[in-house]
Amino acid sequence: MPGDSAKTIVITGASSGIGKASARLFHENGWNVVATMRRPEAETDLQPSERMKLVALDVQDPESPPRAVAEAVAAFGQIDVWLNNAGYGAFGPLEAGTREQIIRQFEVNVFGLIACVQAVAPHFRARRSGTVINVSSIGGIMTVPAFSVYNATKFAIEGLSEGLWYELGTFGIRVRLIEPGAIKTEFGGRSADVWDISRLPDYAGFMEKVRASRTKYTQNSSPPELVAEVIYAAAIDPSDRLRYLAGPDARRYVPLRRLLGAPAMMRMVRRMFTR
Repeated sequence: MPGDSAKTIVITGASSGIGKASARLFHENGWNVVATMRRPEAETDLQPSERMKLVALDVQDPESPPRAVAEAVAAFGQIDVWLNNAGYGAFGPLEAGTREQIIRQFEVNVFGLIACVQAVAPHFRARRSGTVINVSSIGGIMTVPAFSVYNATKFAIEGLSEGLWYELGTFGIRVRLIEPGAIKTEFGGRSADVWDISRLPDYAGFMEKVRASRTKYTQNSSPPELVAEVIYAAAIDPSDRLRYLAGPDARRYVPLRRLLGAPAMMRMVRRMFTR
């Protein structure tokens, strides 16, 4: 079997951004990589090889994660790390989101991740080993304007992962949370869902200020390769550590929130983004 002595990682959302950067980094470090995405036939950058498999996985399809687990085990014998990276950001005030848009945000970012954990957990329990890595965000610790529903999904992942740290830890399975700040990915482009506020003109001034402040804030975003490096460090860390910040803004603002407290930090964010 190919890559017998190498460890194996399965990555969701590997067609771009953090997922693709992670696939490359782990592969360069001798790992077997199962790079999953909705349309692997359209992938042109990651090339299938003895240690790189492209596999179809749509986190909104309940039958897809178990199939990906089976394909990974068939290819490499076992899975050592499962990286839950697939996700996107809904941008706009809560009132602007349709029921379908709000449900989809939770289906992808929360319920899709849960389906993946449920699919791989039996494999890890049987081996009494394995690592689940969930990509959260500093948006799961602190909120920013016009991302209320996205923030809600990441707050959910924070609580879910902390709970899994207890549950899966009972079987020797490690759980990691990666908390990036602003990253240069397609999060704000192809991977975003910008909500229409045309029927809510009262929000026009608010959104104009938020967009301008967000553009300024993200000018110095970190590259996805930086997050991939943090993910790799978390994957090989033998400790039971749960949380890993990624990016200079994450390392700056999260400790600042803890130091100042939530009310003071919220006032600071309001000044930054809406005034």
